[in-house]
Amino acid sequence: MVPVLSSRKASQLPVTDVASLLQADLQRGLTQEEVRRRRTFHGWNEFDIGEDEPLWRKYLSQFKDPLILLLLASAVISVLMHQFDDAISITVAIIIVVTVAFVQEYRSEKSLEELGKLVPPECHCIRDGVLEHLLARELVPGDTVCLSVGERVPADLRLFEATDLCVDESSLTGETTPCSKSTSPQPSSSNGDIASRSNIAFMGTLVRCGKAKGIVIGTGESSEFGEVFKMMQAEEAPKTPLQKSMDLLGKQLSLYSFGIIGVIMLVGWLQGKRILDMFTIGVSLAVAAIPEGLPIVVTVTLALGVMRMVKKRAIVKKLPIVETLGCCNVICSDKTGTLTKNEMTVTQLFTSDGLHAEVTGVGYNGAGEVLLDGEVVHGFSCPSISKIVEVGCVCNDSVIRNHNLLGRPTEGALIALAMKMGLEGVQQEYIRLEENPFTSEQKWMSVRCVHRTQQDKGGVFYLKGAYEQVLRFCSTYNSRGSALPLTHQQRELYQQQLSYMGTAGLRVLAFASGGQWGSLTFLGLVGIIDPPRSGVKEAVGTLISSGVAVKMITGDSQETAVSIANRLGLYSKGSQSLSGEEVDRLDLQQLSHIVSRVSVFYRASPRHKLKIVKSLQNIGAVVAMTGDGVNDAVALKAADIGVAMGQTGTDVCKEAADMILVDDDFQTIMSAIEEGKGIYNNIKNFVRFQLSTSIAALTLISLATLMNFPNPLNAMQILWINIIMDGPPAQSLGVEPVDRDVICKPPRNVRDSIITRSLIVKVLVSSFIIVCGTLFVFWRELQDNVITPRDTTMTFTCFVFFDMFNALSSRSQTRMVHELGLCSNRAFCFSVLASIFGQLLVIYFPPLQSVFQTESLSLFDLLFLVSLTSSVCFVSELIKKVERLRGGAEKTPPTDFFLDV
Repeated sequence: MVPVLSSRKASQLPVTDVASLLQADLQRGLTQEEVRRRRTFHGWNEFDIGEDEPLWRKYLSQFKDPLILLLLASAVISVLMHQFDDAISITVAIIIVVTVAFVQEYRSEKSLEELGKLVPPECHCIRDGVLEHLLARELVPGDTVCLSVGERVPADLRLFEATDLCVDESSLTGETTPCSKSTSPQPSSSNGDIASRSNIAFMGTLVRCGKAKGIVIGTGESSEFGEVFKMMQAEEAPKTPLQKSMDLLGKQLSLYSFGIIGVIMLVGWLQGKRILDMFTIGVSLAVAAIPEGLPIVVTVTLALGVMRMVKKRAIVKKLPIVETLGCCNVICSDKTGTLTKNEMTVTQLFTSDGLHAEVTGVGYNGAGEVLLDGEVVHGFSCPSISKIVEVGCVCNDSVIRNHNLLGRPTEGALIALAMKMGLEGVQQEYIRLEENPFTSEQKWMSVRCVHRTQQDKGGVFYLKGAYEQVLRFCSTYNSRGSALPLTHQQRELYQQQLSYMGTAGLRVLAFASGGQWGSLTFLGLVGIIDPPRSGVKEAVGTLISSGVAVKMITGDSQETAVSIANRLGLYSKGSQSLSGEEVDRLDLQQLSHIVSRVSVFYRASPRHKLKIVKSLQNIGAVVAMTGDGVNDAVALKAADIGVAMGQTGTDVCKEAADMILVDDDFQTIMSAIEEGKGIYNNIKNFVRFQLSTSIAALTLISLATLMNFPNPLNAMQILWINIIMDGPPAQSLGVEPVDRDVICKPPRNVRDSIITRSLIVKVLVSSFIIVCGTLFVFWRELQDNVITPRDTTMTFTCFVFFDMFNALSSRSQTRMVHELGLCSNRAFCFSVLASIFGQLLVIYFPPLQSVFQTESLSLFDLLFLVSLTSSVCFVSELIKKVERLRGGAEKTPPTDFFLDV
């Protein structure tokens, strides 16, 4: 069968040898029959992300959670003990949590499928001598593909025809400068690096200018694009901090539950009670101790966070990922297309007679102005500037249509500059007589043109290119419309300006024009940069001030990388930059020692990015990696959270990521971090409420059992309390609005348990007050030593009201109730009112009175209970006040360098 050639081997061979090995006809292409035969062997030109799991298997996989498994065990034991009420409530709880998790993850996958389109979707291919327009996935090795401006390369191609072809390989190599392509074979000594294989067009890269034909040498996972994909597939994704916290909590609760069973059974057996009865009580207590609502609230809280993120144009693929950003303390970001727009833009103009103009606006459009000393320059109002813009527009082969560039990015920047000055129509006023196209060797481009109204004249030369090359053809310089001799002093002035622009990370172009070749007039310099995205600097500043280190990793040069980092506030005095070669020379341990001090990594490949992420994780960092190119995919998968760009991101990148920014806005990461911290706080609030209620109920029943008291609550009343404990009031704590100040707080230490010392104190104090208050009411009512419906009704209602006030105080661990506002969380208000209404029905509605064995209470009874049970809220608020005065019990000093950045 026809082999698949590696791009390195194909680049060394003459095209005829490549065609011979692939048994292909370069001009007529393959026959349809041969295509079908090859597809049977090589498969489709796409990535095998893995067979879709059946829905039932995806649903069952949700049951692997340790808390779910523990609840299942409790349900089975409850059935064996004939405690069907408990078994039913636990089973319903399990079904709810599993279904919510399944539906949300399924919806996320579907959103992703809608977003993701295979790159590229279509291509032009010659088969049976006919040019066909077909889907890129249909290509096979040996196909002949035609490329033109603006198209994505559909597979790895060995080029055999190329006319002025330039390909943007930034999505694969990270290098923003488009690569010129040729067809001649390359010796093995010069094609070791992907970027140096000038006769290969790589899958997923973009044709910026020119046209070409090539023979397919690699499809799908056999392409260089696919090699990165395979590396990414082999990289295991780490568990999220929330998963670790929930696992730990599940194990702790299991341990405590079984400990309680053992103690109760032992004490009861020593008291002479039947062992089976004691086991039944022990299991009931264990079930009561396990907060069934915990996984539900965690999942619902995360799901609501995901839904809020969708509104902010971000797709989260896995629920716990949103929370992970809350404890992320390092963001490794790709520069090209993530921090910057991947659109070359003119920012500075320097004329030959010493004028210095600033240019505003970003992208391939006319939005922006040219400012000279604060005044707007338009049209031909300043001849020295308009002459440079005119040359840049006339000596140009690119076109901007509907904000999309067809051609070289540098030339696109010059057309956009002309649009800002209203001079974009100048190009149409000239007729081109001859052209010297730009090549990477000569580093200049020239055209000889004549104005449409002066076609009888000889024409004028327009030249643009590298400063040193352009100056070779100049003998004069323009000074306010006059051509003056180019002196040594003038050359030094231009050289200084060139150095100044270079250190600012600008790509500098020089311009000249004149009637005689070799004696042209120098016009000036233009500085071009791939500008930062709007809002990124502010987002980076906020992240750094809140203790999140931001590191830039790029394939660009050091000057460009450091310049952009300076503009974004990432690079300051004392910061270091490190090259990909230097990363290679260091082992993982050596890199781990210095990685905290490095802000910029330049000339980095996928291998370097992965090593950087690993070195950061090696010193305990929770790493987020953002990116859009194939070169980011492996590191995205290895990072604790990978963030891909939805518009410019490649398929491999989106598959590797945990979160996708639909509109490529870096600021959305800010919202995600804010959301993550808020979600964790809400889960913590719920855990506090759940544990204090669980411990109170557990202690109440345990004391009654151990001290041979009559049971203060019957089975149905305990079930009702369990429903309130796990139901709407508890769940509404999970949707508490995010505190706006949360973004300023440092990232949570990933090693910290969800249950902190401060939380334990609040839980124990609340539980103690609830138990003491409820036992006091029970003792007060039980004066005649005979249990009556009134006794249990008072005790039951007391416990429920304690629950409501405990939930009110649990809305925040730090802010007072009056600061939050009673109605700021409407879901909480409605659920508490519904619970109180339900409790009143249980007390006053005759059919429910018989079910719950209750009787009506007087208004005085209710007022007495409200005044008593509100004490739990007042004490909790007092603890918050004390913590605030002491500087906050949960404010810990930074534990590592990340919080000091």
